[in-house]
Amino acid sequence: MDAIRTRQLTKTFGKHRAVDALDMRVGSGDIYGLVGKNGAGKSTAMKMIARLMRPTSGELELFGKAVLGTGRPKVDLAGTPSRIGALIENPGILNSHSVRDNLIIKALAVGELKPAEHADELLELVGLGGAARKKAKSLSLGMKQRLGLALALVGHPDLLLLDEPFNGLDPEATRAMRSTLTEINRERGVTILISSHVLDQLNRVATRFGVIRDGRMVRELTAEELHDQCGSSIRVRVSDPARALVVLEERMPTAQIRVDPTQAIIISLAAQGQRADARFGGSGANPANAGDPTVELVSQTLFDAGIPILELSLLERDIEDYFVDLMGGADAAAQEGA
Repeated sequence: MDAIRTRQLTKTFGKHRAVDALDMRVGSGDIYGLVGKNGAGKSTAMKMIARLMRPTSGELELFGKAVLGTGRPKVDLAGTPSRIGALIENPGILNSHSVRDNLIIKALAVGELKPAEHADELLELVGLGGAARKKAKSLSLGMKQRLGLALALVGHPDLLLLDEPFNGLDPEATRAMRSTLTEINRERGVTILISSHVLDQLNRVATRFGVIRDGRMVRELTAEELHDQCGSSIRVRVSDPARALVVLEERMPTAQIRVDPTQAIIISLAAQGQRADARFGGSGANPANAGDPTVELVSQTLFDAGIPILELSLLERDIEDYFVDLMGGADAAAQEGA
């Protein structure tokens, strides 16, 4: 069952389409990374999913049941608000109250039977146990983000919506936030939708990605598909491509080998789990994987077959570059840096 499913979800403000016919699917148990440049519609989409903003048109399903849709029954899911935790834009913190009291107040509001115990449990989970009695206004930005996460978790939600949770965090706080999100997903089975510009951090936790551009979904892909797209490859040009292809396929039967339109042979490498020295046949190479492609193996195989090599190179594609291309290329990069 999908935790979230949108079809043609649209939100307009006057003549501006902030979200334009958005089709998105977040499977139950996913950590879904929603990627897009500023103004792409990420926050607006999340507000509609959280039911904090009414869509102009389109369909939205939560937990397999229709919430709204043209020509479809609208179901007001009993208990749906408590099944969704959200941290969108700024945490809703009561600055004059203590960290612990902020959580107790929300726990009481959602009907928790043991609000104080629930608050203490969440404080430990997000690493704020030692700051329980501090006034919320005295917290650093990173601690406020963690408190916002704890507030979103009040009521044991099945779905967590987090808008830029890594913003303003130092490396230590970012690592702690990432670790907490992974634990929540694995140990509690919470589905998490995260929008973020911090692609390096998002890539470390997300199991599925969606790229949004000008309010529309450009592409959805799994983490495995992403790494396949961005995996390294060996490119070799020879005088006799047909013969070289046969020789390489015999020597490396499990490798993905193809010939591109320029008649260069492309040998795909695993995107993860291969150290650079292993790929070059150095000390990191594993003898048990002697048939795996490396630059050294390709060179030696063609040399032994008497096939002259005209060009041999290792190509690598950066994940951030891949996302920037999907978001709008150089224009997106320029705006992100502005």
